Amino acid sequence: MPQDRRIERFLGDFFPVIMGPTASGKSSLSMEIARASGGEILSADSMQQYRGLDIGTAKASPEERREIPHHLIDILDIGEKSDIFQYCERAEQAVRDILARGGRPVMEGGSGLYLHAFLYGLDRLPADPRLREELNERYDNAEHFPELQAIMADRAPADREKFGDHRRKLIRAYEVLLLSGHQMTELQSGTGAPRAGFRQFLLVWDRAALRERIFRRTEEMLSSGWIEEAERMIAAGLLESPTAWQALGYARIGEYLSGRMTRTELRDKIAVATCQYARRQMTWFRNRHPDAEPVNMPLD
Repeated sequence: MPQDRRIERFLGDFFPVIMGPTASGKSSLSMEIARASGGEILSADSMQQYRGLDIGTAKASPEERREIPHHLIDILDIGEKSDIFQYCERAEQAVRDILARGGRPVMEGGSGLYLHAFLYGLDRLPADPRLREELNERYDNAEHFPELQAIMADRAPADREKFGDHRRKLIRAYEVLLLSGHQMTELQSGTGAPRAGFRQFLLVWDRAALRERIFRRTEEMLSSGWIEEAERMIAAGLLESPTAWQALGYARIGEYLSGRMTRTELRDKIAVATCQYARRQMTWFRNRHPDAEPVNMPLD
């Protein structure tokens, strides 16, 4: 079937991860993959975790969620903080549950920090206060700091270059090296091997085409009840939330509701901000996900 031919590269002895900027078609492609492979979808969108943020986060519809199980959406109330460590624990449990049912995990999303943490590991650096105290006593002085610089130049050249003459930072990097056997920059940048079994795909659009999609989708969302949704969520405390306030577009709608702009200005401001966000997303994915295979969109 034509549909199968278009998505056959995403099917195989691996679990696909569909990443890309907002409005790039991640959700619809993931649905096609899940239909063809008995898959279940894991969301990697930090704002889709929140109940009530539906239209503005382009959350899967109730009909889509009845057809294909979705995980890691609608798991937080608006006043709760989104925690990346907790997200990774939940994602790992969801993968185990899906595999236990004989299903196939299909991960999709555009929240780079969450995807990177799940695929490459959390940047939880080891620490030993007693060791750090000993290292500070030894090297936090003009006499012995050059000795540490020489050690790091030999054993951790990237850390030596990054932290230069900053004593405390270089001492901390040496502490991490002694505890883990790895350079701090290596652990923080996620340059190690990605999680086994997962294969990453990055959806790539021509910039002008993606901009057009973003403007069109913004208008569709506003016309489909996003303004009313935002009004409800703002009344429920969205803008005072520890993390949910970052959801794109909702604060702008609040300004519109207070009479500070026209409907057309609202659409344009949200769309422009979304285009800027999409550029930042692509920069992140290209820099932090070197293993992702580019997929030119739209699919042929």
